[in-house]
Parts: sequence; C-alpha cells; structure tokens
Amino acid sequence: MHSKDSSQYSILITSEHQQLTKSHDYKGGWSFFLILAGIITTLGSSLPVGYNIGVLNTPAETIKKFCNESFVSRYDVVLGDQWLNVLWSAIVSIFIVGGCTGSILGAVLANSLGRKMATVVTNLLAIAGGALFLLCERANSVEMLVVGRLLVGLAGGLTTSIVPMYLTELAPSQLTGAMGVVCPMGVNVGVLVAQVMGLDVLLGRPSDWPYLVSAFALLVIVTLPVLLLLPESPKYLFVVKKNEERALKELSRLRGVSTSVLTEDIELLREEVRCSEQAARAGDSNWTMMKVLRDNRLRLPLLLACSMQAGQQTSGINAVFYYSQTIFIQAGLSEKSAQYATIGSGFINVCTAVLMLKLLPKFGRRPLLLGSIAAAALLLAGLTVCMMFMNAVSWMPYLCMTAVLSYVLAYGFGLGPIPYFIASEIFEVGPRPAGMAWGSLANWGGNFLVGMSFPSMREAIGPYSFLVFSGITTALFVFQKMYFPETRGRTPAQISHICSRGLQSRPLATPELSESVSV
Repeated sequence: MHSKDSSQYSILITSEHQQLTKSHDYKGGWSFFLILAGIITTLGSSLPVGYNIGVLNTPAETIKKFCNESFVSRYDVVLGDQWLNVLWSAIVSIFIVGGCTGSILGAVLANSLGRKMATVVTNLLAIAGGALFLLCERANSVEMLVVGRLLVGLAGGLTTSIVPMYLTELAPSQLTGAMGVVCPMGVNVGVLVAQVMGLDVLLGRPSDWPYLVSAFALLVIVTLPVLLLLPESPKYLFVVKKNEERALKELSRLRGVSTSVLTEDIELLREEVRCSEQAARAGDSNWTMMKVLRDNRLRLPLLLACSMQAGQQTSGINAVFYYSQTIFIQAGLSEKSAQYATIGSGFINVCTAVLMLKLLPKFGRRPLLLGSIAAAALLLAGLTVCMMFMNAVSWMPYLCMTAVLSYVLAYGFGLGPIPYFIASEIFEVGPRPAGMAWGSLANWGGNFLVGMSFPSMREAIGPYSFLVFSGITTALFVFQKMYFPETRGRTPAQISHICSRGLQSRPLATPELSESVSV
C-alpha cells in the first residue's frame, strides 16, 4: 500500500513539475546569493587555508632567529641547530595536527550548528590565530606563535571538511561540481597570495614577518559580516533539522524565485528525507565517523573519498614545489627570477582551478580525474629521469622545468580540485558530514605523512623520491578506474546504491541511471 501511494505521489509531483516549469520556464542556475556564497567562502575561509600552508617558506630563517632570541631572553637557553630544527618542525607540523583535529570536529559542528554557523566558528578561530601571529613578536612569545599555528590549522581542517559540503548543498544539481571547485580554488589562490606577499617589495623584509603571517586575517574580518547574511543550507534544514518552513524560505531566498517554481529542488529534498527516514527505520541514524567506518554499505564511498584525498597529497605536489626553485636556478634563472617562476607555477594551478568551473559540468568527474592522475604519474616518472641526468646534458634543466610546469597543469585538471568535494556527491545527507570529515582527515594525514617522510627520503634516494610518488599515484589510478562511478547527473542516493556492496560493487557495470528523480 505504501509503495502504491508513493508511486501516485511521484506521478503527481512529476505532473506538477512539468506544469510549473512549462509555465515559469525556470532553470536553476547562478543566483546572487549562490555567487556571493562562493566569493565570501573563498576569500574568508579557503584562501586563508592556502595562505597558511605557504606563508612560512619566505620568513623561515627570520622566525628561527626570533625563536632563538626569545629562548635566550626568557629562559637563558641557547638553542643549537638540532634543537632549533626540532622547534621549527613543531611550528610547521602543529598546523597539520590542527588540520587533522579540525577534520574530525567538522562532522560534529556541521550537524550541531549547521553548515553556515560552523563556517562562522571556523573563521573566528582563524581570526584568533591571526591575532596571535601579529602580537607574538611584540610579546616575545614563541608559545603564542605555536598556539596561533594550531588555531589556523584547526580552522583549516574545519574549512576543508565543512565549506565544500556547504557550497555543494547550496548549488542546484547541475552546478554542484562548479561550486565544489570553489574551495580548492581558494586554497590554490591562498598559496599563490602567500608567495606574492613574501616578495621583498611587499612583506618579505625580515622586520615584516609578523605582518606577513597574519595578513590573511584582514580578509576573514571583512568577509565575516557578509557570511552571517548568507542562507543556511536548505538540505541541512530540511533533512537534518526537519524544519521544512525555514528550509523552503532559505531555498527561495537562495534561488531568488518563489517556491512555487522550485518543484524539482523540493522533490530532491523530499527524496533525501525519504531515504533518511528509511535509514532511520533500519536503525541508521545519528551518523558518527565510527558508524560510517563500520557500515559495509558505505565502505566503497569512504575508500573512494579517502584514497582521493590522501592521494592528492601523496602525489608529491608539495615535493615538486620544493624542488621547483632549484630546477629553475639550474635552468639558468637567477634566484629572484626562480622565485617568480615558482609563483608562476602557483598561478598555473589557480588558472586550471578556474577552468574547472567550466570543464566539470561539461565532461564530468571521472574522465577529468582519471586523466589527471594518469598524466601526473607519467610526468613524475619523467621528472625522475630528467633530474637524474640534470647535469649530463645542457638542455636537460629546461626539460625538467617543462616537466614541473606540465605536472602542475595536469594536477590542477582533476587531482587537485575534485577530491575536495567528491564526498558531498557520493554520501547522502545523513552520513555526509562524517564522510567529508574522513576525507578531510585523509588529506591532512597524507600531508603530514609526506611532510615527515620527504626530507629523509630526499636525503636517502634524491630524485628517485618522485618515482615513489609516481608509483603511489599509479596505484590510485588503478583503484579509481575500477571503482569510481561518474557522479554527474546522479543523486547521492543513486551513487550510494550502486556502491553499496563494498569492493564487490561494480559501479561501471551498472546501467546508466536516469537523471530524473527516483522515488
């Protein structure tokens, strides 16, 4: 009886949808609040993450000197090179510890406070971290510097866990990919801005380092009031909080039209509610990270999201940037020109992220991701060979430089942006925050693993380090090629269904699902 009623209800909704869309000719697209949400979260949330990832490279020696002088004046202790390096490693790595912690907390805050208010809390943490950076030299306190790094790391983990989910839940179905790219694009822009701000003509002078490391906080402060004016995620309100009235009001404000022409959006929300209620009847409610981890039906989506996120870091992107300046110098560039060339590499990364706004809706996720991973693996292997013969042939440094720039380009066309938001497309609303949190944790964990192992690996095997990264990236390609389904044109419920048998699932063998709403 329930199935019959549900079918009749579906026919009624479809009929109403056809009449309304025919009369109003409404197609969900870019609206004022959707664009504003993308801009504000980019400038105030994701850009600061990238900024804090890249900002310490320029003032590293100056900050080490400050740390030593602070210990001498306050504790009458002179730090030798070994202990100074240990302290510096702590300052750098505490950011990643904060990122991992923030990723775990993201699932809790996103469900308890809502997507928007959790982002507000994240930005407040970033402002607090920026204030500590600005005041630590004046207070002669290394501890303030360390706590500041922990706070901005915490904000970074929360951002990568919450913001892609918030933006994709705001977007109509045909724009989820484009909105998903916004967060990683902001991170790339942040890294680039940190490199530019580190130039001597801006804030790269030794005396300016407190202003350099805290400059991002200005953007967060300016954008925070506007963030408070943005709509809350209608999906969160409708499915998680069961507040249909407020959800429809926010949806109407978000799309800029009356709810009478939003039948398709509303039906998608009701479909997610039905799936959520079915899961609740089966005892699948109150999704925690551990519950998602133990659920066999979510094993494959979790493996896909986590392997993508970790693989993004273990592909060696940070190691390539580390070596890039040395490669550019050996190609005949001056130290200053090599610095500008490294900034140029970051600019390529940003440009590809912008292009992805157009490419993702047109080509889908799977072709771009697999093409990017395959190209990255081949270019890393090629870079290994080039660096082995760097001094053997006069033109080899130029080939190395080409390989570096090509790798950055290939990385940006899939492996860079797609992992950030893919969990929001393969997990339903209930387990989505926990799935996003696991993915974000895998990303920060991969970052930590590479950061800890790469210096030793570089000392032990030199250029062969990139062959290790190439092997890991090749393994990622094989796994994603076997199991990653195209998500464009499919609902999270459909993706969850075809991936529900874990590693026994055959997502690519599943007949193409209809893009219409399934009831």
